[in-house]
Parts: sequence; structure tokens; C-alpha cells
Amino acid sequence: MLFEFDAEQRLWQDTVRKAVLKECPPALVRAVVDDGADPAPLWRAYADLGWTELTDPADAVELAIVLEELGRATDPTPYLATLTRFAPLAPGFGDPGQSGTAVYEGVTARPADGGWVLDGTARHVLDGDRADHFAVVTDAGVFVVPAAAATAVRTPVLDPVLHLADVTFERVGVGGSDRGGADPDSARDIALTGMALTMVGACRRALDLVLDHVRGRRQFDAPIGSFQAVQHKAADMHVAVERARALAYFAALTIAEDDPRRRLAASMAKASAGECQALVFRNAVQLFGAMGHTWENDLQFAVKRAKAGELMLGGAAEHRAFIAEHAVAEEIA
Repeated sequence: MLFEFDAEQRLWQDTVRKAVLKECPPALVRAVVDDGADPAPLWRAYADLGWTELTDPADAVELAIVLEELGRATDPTPYLATLTRFAPLAPGFGDPGQSGTAVYEGVTARPADGGWVLDGTARHVLDGDRADHFAVVTDAGVFVVPAAAATAVRTPVLDPVLHLADVTFERVGVGGSDRGGADPDSARDIALTGMALTMVGACRRALDLVLDHVRGRRQFDAPIGSFQAVQHKAADMHVAVERARALAYFAALTIAEDDPRRRLAASMAKASAGECQALVFRNAVQLFGAMGHTWENDLQFAVKRAKAGELMLGGAAEHRAFIAEHAVAEEIA
């Protein structure tokens, strides 16, 4: 298993980075939040670039590169939900131009007239209010349902760019041909890894903003970045980001190679990303001072994206507990 990007992956990373800078600049994110700008053209741009076709597990590293850069940019589209939640649960459904998301709990399926009927409400579904399709996980299997068959109500969250919704299924009929056929546990590994990469990208953005600030901000006739205490905090942020980034890409590699450690690696990535965001944003806000709390400072978007990510799919403490249980079980075996 190689831990360095090869030449093609480095080229892909450079291409994605330039495309994100062009298509999703900070000004666009602010326009979405402040002026209600429609991110649909940006979603179409991703589709035109072929990014919505990275649905094969073998492309996990290439997808990871895209997710990290979109996390850094505070992407306002349903890309994360579509590629890491819907697509792994519903391979072969939908098309590259349509969005989707997953419903993991809250919905039951009962047999009726040769098919199934779905009932229930799922809370806090990522992009549940703007997905074209839902991949609904039930005890009877995974069912793919058009969004028009359910009722979605967006709920307010800390991140103003993020969409979460409560989705209700009321006697929604589905047939056997609507089954997704994927293993929910394996699909969840991809969702966890995708969220970890998004958080890592947001933390990278915070670090970049801090470094720019401490290089230009002067006190006592010197840049504050020359002060040892500031350097120590920035160094701690860098180490935390690189550690979380390495674990996130390791998780992506285990998915690409169908490594049996993929479940453990996904939890390690999510736990590390959670610990990273706590340290990075504590230091970032301190180094920015009062400016770090203002609406005009772009730091807020990175902070809110990573903080929201920590609350989804289990926090760092939950995944550390899973890792500990796995380690104990391995030692006993």
C-alpha cells in the first residue's frame, strides 16, 4: 500500500485545486449565505468536470482529493452527500447530473401487495431538502426513493451553507426493483471517510488563514508570527492537520483496495478529524483575536463546516471507543 501520491494523483490534485479556486471562491460562498445565490450552476460545473462520476470504490483516493479541496472551500453543493452517502448505497441508480443522499435511520419497511411500504421520519438528513433521490436504509434492505415521494423540511444549523432536513415517509410504496443492493456497513465507511476529509479540508483553510494573518499583523514593530507563543500554536495546528489528513487518506486507500481494515480506518479518520478541529479552531480564534469572531472574517465558514462535521456520523469520543473495543477484541483473540 503506497502512502505517497503518484504522478497522476499529484496532477489530479493540482487540477482539482485550481478548478475549486476558480469555480468556488470565498466570494461565491458569501453570496450563497448573504444573498441567497443559487449553487446549482456550481453543481453542474462539478458534473461537467466529471467529478460526480467518481463512484467506483477504486477511485476512492481521487474522490478523497476532491473532498478535501471542497471542504477547504466550504462547498455549498450536495456533492458530499451524493458521492459519499447516496452513491455507495445505490450503485447504478440515478445519473451524474442528479443529487442524492442517505437516510440511515428512522424509517421502517413493511411488506404490502408484493412490494414494500416505507414509514417514518429521519432527522438531520444531509441535503435532505435538495436531493433528487434518497437511499433509505431499513431492516428489510436499502430502497431508492425519488425525493418527490417524501416530505423534507430544512432545519437550521450552525453552518449557514450546510443543508440538513427532517425527511418524512408516509406510506411510500416501493418495489423490489428499487432495492439499492449495497452493504450499508461498507457504505458507511465511505461516508465516514468523506466527512473526515471534508473536516480536514476545513481545518487546512483555517490554518492558511491564520498563517496569512500572523505574517501580516504587527505588534511591537514586528509581525506577530515572529513571537514564539504564536509559532507554537501554529505548529500544533499544522501537526494536527497533517495527522488527521494522513489517517483520512489511509482510510481512502483501504476503501480503494477493499482492505479488511477499512472499517477501523474510517473510525480512526473520523476520530482524528474531530480532535483536529477542536485544536485547530481553538488556536485559530485565539490567534485572530476578536476578529476571529466577526462575520466579515472567512474563518467562520471553515469553523462551522468542521464543527458541524464533528456532530455527524458520530463524534471523536464515539469513534475512539470503537477503536478501543476493536483493540481489546484483537488482543483477546
